[in-house]
Amino acid sequence: MMLILFLRTPLGKRVVCSITSLQNRDHREVAMLIKLFLRILIILECLRILSTSYLKDSGSVHIQCPCERFMLNELSKMGCVLSYTGFDLSDPEKEKVGILAIQLKERSVVHSEIIITLLSNAVAQFKKYKCPRMKSHLMVQMGEEYYYAKDYTKALKLLDYVMCDYRSEGWWTLLTSILTTALKCSYLMAQLKDYITYSLELLGRASTLKDDQKSRIEKNLINVLMNESPDPEPDCDILAVKTAQKLWADRISLAGSNVFTIGVQDFVPFVQCKAKFHAPSFHVDVPVQFDIYLKADCPHPMRFSKLCVSFNNQDYNQFCVIEEASKASEVLENLTQGKMCLVPGRTRKFLFKFVAKTEDVGKKIEITSVDLVLGNEAGRCVVLNWQGGGGDAASAQEALQASRSFRRRPKLPASEVHWDSISTQASTMIISRVPNISVHLRHDPPALTNEMYCLVVTVKSNEKTPVRDVKLTAGLKPGQDANLTQKTHVTLRGTELCDESYPALLTDIPLGDLHPGQQLEKTIYVRCGTVGSRMFLVYVSYLINTTIEDKEIVCKCHKDETVTIETVFPFDVAVKFVSTKFEHLERVYADIPFLLMTDLLSASPWALTIISSELQLAPSMTPVDQLESQVDKVVLQTGESASECFCLRCPSVGNVEGGVATGHYVISWKRTSAMEDIPVISTVITLPHVIVENIPLHVNADLPSFGRVRESLPVRYHLQNKTNLVQDVEISVEPSDAFMFSGLKQIRLRILPGTEQEMLYNFYPLMAGYQQLPSLNINLLRFPHFTNQLLRRFIPTSIFVKPQGRLMDDTSIAAA
Repeated sequence: MMLILFLRTPLGKRVVCSITSLQNRDHREVAMLIKLFLRILIILECLRILSTSYLKDSGSVHIQCPCERFMLNELSKMGCVLSYTGFDLSDPEKEKVGILAIQLKERSVVHSEIIITLLSNAVAQFKKYKCPRMKSHLMVQMGEEYYYAKDYTKALKLLDYVMCDYRSEGWWTLLTSILTTALKCSYLMAQLKDYITYSLELLGRASTLKDDQKSRIEKNLINVLMNESPDPEPDCDILAVKTAQKLWADRISLAGSNVFTIGVQDFVPFVQCKAKFHAPSFHVDVPVQFDIYLKADCPHPMRFSKLCVSFNNQDYNQFCVIEEASKASEVLENLTQGKMCLVPGRTRKFLFKFVAKTEDVGKKIEITSVDLVLGNEAGRCVVLNWQGGGGDAASAQEALQASRSFRRRPKLPASEVHWDSISTQASTMIISRVPNISVHLRHDPPALTNEMYCLVVTVKSNEKTPVRDVKLTAGLKPGQDANLTQKTHVTLRGTELCDESYPALLTDIPLGDLHPGQQLEKTIYVRCGTVGSRMFLVYVSYLINTTIEDKEIVCKCHKDETVTIETVFPFDVAVKFVSTKFEHLERVYADIPFLLMTDLLSASPWALTIISSELQLAPSMTPVDQLESQVDKVVLQTGESASECFCLRCPSVGNVEGGVATGHYVISWKRTSAMEDIPVISTVITLPHVIVENIPLHVNADLPSFGRVRESLPVRYHLQNKTNLVQDVEISVEPSDAFMFSGLKQIRLRILPGTEQEMLYNFYPLMAGYQQLPSLNINLLRFPHFTNQLLRRFIPTSIFVKPQGRLMDDTSIAAA
């Protein structure tokens, strides 16, 4: 097809403009050229008005007008071939000869180079402003232009680059057009692998070709696999086809590698594949089973020669191979009953199974690839390789659409399945054989802090055959708080207390062999140093022989039990300081006796036996009397308490910030129900610090424990000077209604440093009962802050007075 325009220059000269080879251009390029010609016509009309010079020699091209030169340059840039006619075009013969001459001269113009340059600039522009689809569209046009220019290598490179974008976005019609051009390029270059790859995709479900076109491509593919030349692709240049046939003949004669491995994850072949294990995990004594589903989308049934599956453990590859010997000519035979024949549109399932190795227990077995071989070694082999559990470039999008679709699937025979209903599962876990033993734990929760907690493990075999190499792992379950691990210790010897050198978990304790129905016990002792919940693990493993698929293997079985044990304090200890009158003291006074009282409240749900107690005093404390335990062999039930009282004295230590340390209180105890060989637990309680103050004067009273009405009650007051100064003391006694007394009612005296003054009074009780003694008031002239309220802490203020007894005569005694 050729476009010819007859134009007239501004000087009246006729110009013939022609563009040939329009059959290789699309309608958009033709429209663009016509628009450009119309623009030139407008320019010519403007220039004709402005022209003032004329062409002098009508037989040659002699340009003097600048306007006319501009017009001719514009036409030349457009690739037009210009011819000037000074004769009348009414002569048909001359016009025909002129047109042929113009067409002949136009052949020397390379239009593809101009078009490719312009398209390249456009691609750069759209790439700069991030327009990916326009860039891809122009790259397709560049590839087609390279194809028209017979530069098939560059054309194939551009088209192959653009195919990925159209696959990912699902532009199947555009992809089919590009694949068709790419197939022509690969044929004309005799590129075997590219030709096979494009043929596989044009036969697939993403191709929009008609069935007769797919049948032709399928036939050519089989010819290539049979080491024969394929038929030429339609609409190819005749000279290029002859050259390609010679190249194909050379490919057939050359002895090279005839196996082509094609990864299908980046394109859409005519065979779909899915792998699915029957279960997410398999026991080691059960065969591992999985299915490989295949579905063909080509027009005719296709026979394959081999199907093999590869795993991350290559030792299993040999068990998952299906191979069928066939001739190359049988690939397209319509044998729908063949073992390796795939019928278009129907799903074919292949079952594989193998026995897992005992070394893989706890490991994951994963399908790394699935290979499907088309052809045989006599001709050429094409290996379709799926990574993982199958799937190609369109599988993910199709699975998403199927999950969102509410369309009801048609009913199929029981032997067939819907392709969209098959999910991919490319990995499974090998787990140990199901144990047939029972593990029981016997203990008395909760555990008490620092005690040797007894945990009895009973293992019983329910296997039908003897088991051997039974081992026990017991202790704190790993993965818990690090503080719990440091404060938990496990041992098998309950007669010794655990220290920090003992582990928190005992591993692989040998228990020997077990016969069917036999049971054994093992005692574990746990010491928990802190309160809180702990999870303990008891893990029993053993070996047993079993037969699977006529193969005897040694299985390692295990069973574990976990138990959560709460650890609590065995008792609560309360400590308080009181005066000799049992009054609460916030502080004590130097060299003045006071009482330390301890209360043990049992918080254990089990009975506790207090073996003994011990008060370990700090160097700053001294006992008034001998320190002896008052709770030896005392049994405390839940909620019961036991108390002790110790009389102490603190010497003067000066002003100590934070108080003076008292010491430690050590309690030795154990569960009442514990065996005799269980060691005694010693719990150390740190006693609180106490504030010690110095007083200038200490008063102590000596009086009987009780009085009797109308009987003399002697009372001695001892006044001791605790300072280094002479004390001036004013003493007065306030009478009481319940007593008469004799002695100094008011006196003033001096007490030397470190000495003691004694005062004697005789009190005469008048009334029975708990009566208030006459009040002793002391005033220190040097220490005005020394008050009577402080004095009353040291001396008694009341006493119990008994009534006077009645005398019985002899008669009454005899009568009694």
